[in-house]
Amino acid sequence: MTTGASRDSLAASLKEVGTVLDEGGVALARELFAALDVVDQQGGLRRALTDPAWSTERRSGVVDSLFGSRVGPGALQVLKDLAGRRWSTERDFGDALETAAAHAAAGEAARGGHDGLAALSGELLAFNRVAEESHDVQRALTDQRAPASARAQLATRLLGPQASEAGRLLVERAVASPRGVKPFAAVRQHADVVAERQRQWIAEVTVARPLDAGQQERLAAGLRRAFGRDLVLDVTVDPSVVGGIRVQVGDDVVDGSMASRLNDLQRRMAA
Repeated sequence: MTTGASRDSLAASLKEVGTVLDEGGVALARELFAALDVVDQQGGLRRALTDPAWSTERRSGVVDSLFGSRVGPGALQVLKDLAGRRWSTERDFGDALETAAAHAAAGEAARGGHDGLAALSGELLAFNRVAEESHDVQRALTDQRAPASARAQLATRLLGPQASEAGRLLVERAVASPRGVKPFAAVRQHADVVAERQRQWIAEVTVARPLDAGQQERLAAGLRRAFGRDLVLDVTVDPSVVGGIRVQVGDDVVDGSMASRLNDLQRRMAA
């Protein structure tokens, strides 16, 4: 995404269909990637889905007519949501659909919490490291004369038999359908999506004074109740922090300006 309008549309869509992506996991990711193949192959379809002169209802109807019998309800909801938003270029719509598919795959890993996402991130980055060590492997993975299926099979072998289903899917897609970028850059883009998801499981805590083990445990319990999941605490000491504590989980910030939530956390820490 290179434009503000498209970035905003992607962010809004991911927020709107986030639960659908998480619940759909790898199965949904496969459907979205298959839909992306159709979108990439049909210029008329891309133009229809990104034409601001077309109403949301008309674009939604196009999605229904083309994908209604091909994909499940979750994929259809994601496609309709994307089609109902503003895109600066046709390419941006496809990029957004690819990102949504990667989020669905990452959602599968997120069922294992931060550790699950870390494992998926590790698989993707390890694949790139292995590929970078051999020019022969790089040539084989980027040789467009070789069938996409053969390149995907090679990628799977490089990942190893213990790789997750999400890891295999993301690497296979990056190698078989890199969409105009080098496969390793596509893998890195998928890894960035996973890293973004990891941030939702890390609480960046800044405190005015060091916390002892008991205080950290109570803080972790309070954050678990507040955010509905176990979080990894990354604690930094800064005597100048406002209110004595600042917590950031993804884009959600709890600090001295949010007195009620701050006081609640401080009470739990002092208990």
